[in-house]
Amino acid sequence: MDSYDLPMRAIAASVLLAVENGESLSQCLPPALQRLAPGERPTLQALCYGTCRWFHRLDGELETRLKKPLKKPDRIVHHLMLVALFQLRFSQQATYAILNESVEACRALDKPHLTGLVNGVLRSAEREGAPEPQTDACRFSHPVWMVEKLRHNWPDDWQQILEANNAQAPMTLRVNALRFGRDEYLSLLKQAEIEATATRFAPHGIQLSRPIQVDQLPWFADGAVSVQDEAAQLCTTLLDLAPGQRVLDACAAPGGKTCAILESQAELAEVVAIDESAMRLPRVQENLDRLDLQATLLEADAADIEHWWDGKPFDRILLDVPCSASGVIRRHPDIKLLRRETDIVPLAAIQLGLLAAMWSVLRPGGRLVYATCSVFPQENHRIIQRFLKQQSTAVLVEPEVLWGRNMGAGRQLLPDQTSHDGFFYAVLEKPES
Repeated sequence: MDSYDLPMRAIAASVLLAVENGESLSQCLPPALQRLAPGERPTLQALCYGTCRWFHRLDGELETRLKKPLKKPDRIVHHLMLVALFQLRFSQQATYAILNESVEACRALDKPHLTGLVNGVLRSAEREGAPEPQTDACRFSHPVWMVEKLRHNWPDDWQQILEANNAQAPMTLRVNALRFGRDEYLSLLKQAEIEATATRFAPHGIQLSRPIQVDQLPWFADGAVSVQDEAAQLCTTLLDLAPGQRVLDACAAPGGKTCAILESQAELAEVVAIDESAMRLPRVQENLDRLDLQATLLEADAADIEHWWDGKPFDRILLDVPCSASGVIRRHPDIKLLRRETDIVPLAAIQLGLLAAMWSVLRPGGRLVYATCSVFPQENHRIIQRFLKQQSTAVLVEPEVLWGRNMGAGRQLLPDQTSHDGFFYAVLEKPES
């Protein structure tokens, strides 16, 4: 059978196998979606995201039901059974359909010798029900190392963080302040019978009561609003933007913060947005075009300033560094499968290196905002503490805000089931020479 004729469950299994082999859902899911008719794509996406979200619990159950692990060439069937277990445990799909269609999908994957195993495992799973999780890793469906690190770093909050990671993230909008006031856009949503409320901390944020397609949002195509989490929107409140400033958005893709900067202050001299990924920069330009905004885009490694910097210092720098993304797992559940504990130390070295490089292009009297979507202190306030020891003249600014926890060197937002993602911000200023 041609791969493009595979049933949905088989396609989902192939996506999960790709994730296990190191690809993110953002890489391997889009081409998989193209195999299906438009009306079927949301179901495939829900299967892949849901199975990743509950992977560690489902995998723990499946291991107890298999007498021995499947050989590597048959690993895709392991994932096929995980997809079926996800549906048995977390969906309203009819049981007979899950069982029958999973067996057919196994056959479509050219694994007829395993149809009996699939049928037997799933029938016993349906008959016996879900087992009681024996470990916190299974209970909260996270890798062991992540559970232990969160327990160590956040002894009073680790369970809340894990539960928030498994929740469905709300859909949050950023109103384009150049086009509408927030109250004005809330009125438009009400007229369109879309239930929404103002966010608590982000001044231009709106949270919808339920996710919808963006083409249902009033004036979306004309740049009225963008989809952006409340925590990510807070960067503009910390930059202290003013007319005539030259602003750098380092590590800018997909461009949400670049656009937020431009919307927040219409009279900036220039905004330069850098990203080292040539594949991701077009997304930044698409967002700019929809919002009718202008920025200078550069494909470069921000830390390699000799190859991109023109010698003109920046008044403001937003440094949203590469990180573990441990604060946005609810939006990207594949992080649970992709990230390793051994990633943290190398990431911290990159973060500290980027911070030092950006400091060198910040003008005296300028401000740098350091940001991550992480909840691990090793990537957050400890990086700032290390940097302050290296740059004794750097001044740590404690912003007067109502959100986050003061970590002594920056503010930490933990993921909240009902509102924002997990994020960290620190504000540094360079004294006048």
